[in-house]
Order: sequence, then structure tokens, then C-alpha cells
Amino acid sequence: MSKHILILKSSPRKKGNSATLADRVAAGAGDTGATVESFDLHSMDIRPCDACDFCQEAGQGCVIEDDMQILSPKLRAADAIVIASPVYWFTFSAQIKLCIDRWYALEGSRGNALAGKQIGIVLTYGDADPYASGAINAIRTFQDMFRYIGATIVGFVYGTALNTGDIQKQSGLLERAYQLGQKLAS
Repeated sequence: MSKHILILKSSPRKKGNSATLADRVAAGAGDTGATVESFDLHSMDIRPCDACDFCQEAGQGCVIEDDMQILSPKLRAADAIVIASPVYWFTFSAQIKLCIDRWYALEGSRGNALAGKQIGIVLTYGDADPYASGAINAIRTFQDMFRYIGATIVGFVYGTALNTGDIQKQSGLLERAYQLGQKLAS
């Protein structure tokens, strides 16, 4: 049975560097036999969590009627989730942060619905150094978050790509993204 991989692209640039790497992850997974579904979070209506706690008290999911109603069942059903983000102001983008905050509704009395899932992380940033760029902050946040949830980070692919298209000049990084897709699909 083929794995189902969900890719969340969080750049405002549909053909930006992190989106290009995410597409390479998708190609690697698809070529290995996985079913891949990608979503461009920037074009979706995802509102912030209201902290109403209805999802926790009623156990019926989030009451906010937006595009998380589409994503939540897909997150639950996926075998693997890939998060692709540019680094903006020393961490991942606001688009993925809005989505992640709404994962609170996936937490219940039996744990988090994402527990046991495989995770891939794709990051691009403008500085040559993951510490100076803030990429390390995103990496550490993902490590802590998925440790708490009980999901396994299978791999990180990250690198410098400031201007649109810069990632195309980095064949090694493109290959690592493809290999991450293969690994997630295996």
C-alpha cells in the first residue's frame, strides 16, 4: 500500500525557493510510489486560533469555519507531512505558524492525531549561516514540537537561497530534497 504524503508550502511565492524544494520532495515521493498532495497555505483562508477551547472541551475539532476544515482531515489521514517554509524574521513563515497553531484541535484525550507520523522539513533563508539567518530557531522549534506530539522528523533539507530561483543553482540541495521524498515514501 502506498504512503500518503501531505506537503504544506508556506511561502507567499508560489515558485519560491522553499516551494521548489518542496516540489522536489514531492517528485521523490511520487517516483517511489507515494500519493502526494500539496497545499499552498498562502492562498488558503486559515485564521488564527481563538483559544476558545471548544476543540478540547467538546472533542469535535475546531469551530472556526475556514480552510483548516479541509486540512485537518488530511493531516489526520497522512502517513507523512512535509513543511516547507522560507525563514522570515528569524523563524518559519506566518503562514505555517497559523496552520500549526490550529493543530491544537488535533490534540485530544488519546494524544495528538499527528503522533507516529513521519515529518520532513524544508527551509530556505537569505543568510549563508543557519544561526545568523534564524533557521536554527525554526529547526529547534520543529524538533521540540514534534517531540511533544510524538511524530518523527525523518529529515531536514535547508539552505541559502535569497532571490527567487537561487535554489535552482544548487543541485546538491535539490537532490537532498528528492531523496527526502524517497525516504518518506519508503
